[in-house]
Amino acid sequence: MPRKKDQYKNELSTYLASPGRQWCQLFGKLKAGSTNFEWNTNVFGLLLLMIVLCLPNCANEEKNAELSISDKAILAEADKYLQENPVTITAFTAERSAGGVNDYFSEGSYWWPDPENPDGPYIRKDGHRNPNNFGAHKKALKQMVEWVTSLTAAYQITGDEKYAQQAIRHLTAWFVDPATLMNPNLLYGQAIHGISTGRGIGIIDTLGLINVSLSIRLLAASGKLGGENYAVIQQWFSDYGDWLTTHPYGIEERDNNNNHSTWWGAQVAAYALVAQREDLFVISREQFKNQLDLQMAADGSFPDELGRTKPFHYTSYNLRGWTTFCQLASTAEENLWTYESKSGNLKKALEFVLPYLETPASWPYLTPLETSLHVSRNDYLVFAYWCSGEEKYLDFWHQLPQGEDDHHANLVLWQNKILNEE
Repeated sequence: MPRKKDQYKNELSTYLASPGRQWCQLFGKLKAGSTNFEWNTNVFGLLLLMIVLCLPNCANEEKNAELSISDKAILAEADKYLQENPVTITAFTAERSAGGVNDYFSEGSYWWPDPENPDGPYIRKDGHRNPNNFGAHKKALKQMVEWVTSLTAAYQITGDEKYAQQAIRHLTAWFVDPATLMNPNLLYGQAIHGISTGRGIGIIDTLGLINVSLSIRLLAASGKLGGENYAVIQQWFSDYGDWLTTHPYGIEERDNNNNHSTWWGAQVAAYALVAQREDLFVISREQFKNQLDLQMAADGSFPDELGRTKPFHYTSYNLRGWTTFCQLASTAEENLWTYESKSGNLKKALEFVLPYLETPASWPYLTPLETSLHVSRNDYLVFAYWCSGEEKYLDFWHQLPQGEDDHHANLVLWQNKILNEE
């Protein structure tokens, strides 16, 4: 029996009040033919509106399910972050920094006091982190990245503006408000006591801003971030991109010819997209091609990473950088996944590591600081799947255990169609 007008109107109103998950549920019912709506002009018009507004979220929901990402876990984290006030680097005094209150400061992780000269310059112990080195700014930055990423992902999942507005509060504190912002440079990153007030390799400290850049682009595209605040944020990333590509520290990091150079290029690409700087984007694409030629061996390995005290960790770290870079810097005209370096394309690097994900005990590069492999889901498998379309990478992703406390909120942002259509 056909339903009365007020019955189906009330049910549609429930869905129209929530542009996120509930609309997707209704759309699924309609596809399955499990609704009993009386099909007339009013209902048809409402459904057209629903489809226009709902389809992007429905597509994301399907992809979340494809990756076994728990929306519930992401929302639980985001709900906690709704209560957090912005905390930037200005909240922490760095007594050994040569910079000011708005300057980011960190100290090299592997540098220690010299037992034979306790008051002299520090000495390096690769792979051994000194817990007494200053890390408050790095911790605050990492925390902000997690908060903004999770809040933006929650907004993408639900359409609830409270998550977007809270993310924007943190962005404003870090990149807009003169009293609390971080200056757009890393002049004092990874300093070494008694040796250097800052180094080029400190630039890797800001790789988390890649996910923040995705959040900014999505919030702007959705109309939640705009006006003067958005313009100031864009200028911040434009200035940082200029610093990365012109300052001696940036040039040094660009030419490290290892994972640092990979992440330098990925950062330049990400910030170019926020700032809408085609010149910076071109620089990043040149870096991709130059560095793949320099870093990858004929067997797909990265010899510089294999020479470290934790070869598998740094190989994986570099692979995540390369696949992130590929996602960011590829264009409709050229998918960098297929770029052929003198040793082959990026697929070869994935093929080098896949057997060891399947059989970790066969890894032949164990060291005293990496005596066994503990493999888990890594973003590079998802990015490889998206870049190549080869489902075996997704299969490996599903076979591996999820890392502790890693809900992959960032992948909710990465898979949004808006980022692929700009």
